[in-house]
Amino acid sequence: MDKFPYNIVGFDLDGTLVDSSGDLAAAVNHALIQVGRKPFPIDEIKPMIGRGARNMLNRALAHEGGISDEEFKPLFKELIAFYEVNIAVHTRPFPGCINALDALANNGCKLVVVTNKLESLARKVLDELDILNRFETVIGGDTMGPGNSKPSAMPIHEMIARCGGGSAAFVGDTSDDVGAARAAGIKVVATSFGYNDKPTAELGADAIIDHYDELVPLLGRGITA
Repeated sequence: MDKFPYNIVGFDLDGTLVDSSGDLAAAVNHALIQVGRKPFPIDEIKPMIGRGARNMLNRALAHEGGISDEEFKPLFKELIAFYEVNIAVHTRPFPGCINALDALANNGCKLVVVTNKLESLARKVLDELDILNRFETVIGGDTMGPGNSKPSAMPIHEMIARCGGGSAAFVGDTSDDVGAARAAGIKVVATSFGYNDKPTAELGADAIIDHYDELVPLLGRGITA
């Protein structure tokens, strides 16, 4: 049997491993209601997901004129407090995700989550879904310090270092995911079912999957694009 081409596979979290849009939308709308703003339909919040909760709330508030820094700070804390206790009410892994993780592990891959979500929240949602122990490590948007989250290459380099080096690929759903992988010099797969900030074909990924059933065969062949 041929050796699997990659020994490290990294994943974004929201919109890649899990569909968390329902719980994130509920948290954003809870915060908006606190300051008398109208809530958003979930489909309007999905494109705001991907650069962390702070950015997501800022984008939602910007639709209605924004908010002062003094008002934003306690409102952001309220969003986080609400989300922490409602983090996995609706959030679930995407179809086929668990089987793909199992297959990659069986092929000797170390699995890593690299997200722009706060590391503590990323670990909490993975734990709530009982999948935290599948991952070698979790790197959050705050793990590497200010300015060092995706699309910076730094969290991808850290992912590889924590796994002891080797051949790596990354799976994500946004331009930040693709940008980080590209900057780190590794192959990247985009999911068409995530919260893509632009049409999937325009993200610049090496390959696209429409379902997790496609991931392991794709990686097993080695990405040559």
